[in-house]
Amino acid sequence: MDTQTSERILEAHGVRPTANRIVVLRQLAEADRPMSLSELERVILSIDKSGIFRALTLFRDHRLVHVLEDGGDGVRYELCRGSGGNGDDDQHAHFFCERCRHTFCLEDIAVPQVSLPGGYEVTSINYMIKGVCPQCARKLR
Repeated sequence: MDTQTSERILEAHGVRPTANRIVVLRQLAEADRPMSLSELERVILSIDKSGIFRALTLFRDHRLVHVLEDGGDGVRYELCRGSGGNGDDDQHAHFFCERCRHTFCLEDIAVPQVSLPGGYEVTSINYMIKGVCPQCARKLR
């Protein structure tokens, strides 16, 4: 993802593009799976942990990232690939491998619709499946 594309994405979500925010956005866009703060800190050497966290918090508040609670070592962040705005039209299932502790996107598995009792309002959905990923399963054989 080039700088101009990064700037357009940030601006479309109401986020002022800064050098740090562009770096964090580009790393999330290049990632092949949702990443934790510590994983991002290991690959983004030019920004300290608090700077990365501030960008992620801002991205969350502007619906630019999904925040996934995987039941493992905290939360992971994934770039929203939807059309932006107030809706979240790219929700999909995720898989947490209990062996390697990685979280994978299962983009072909939609999050099922759930009917809530009256008075409840959904703000986010975290559909996490846990088990052993194919790579770890091969190692176990």
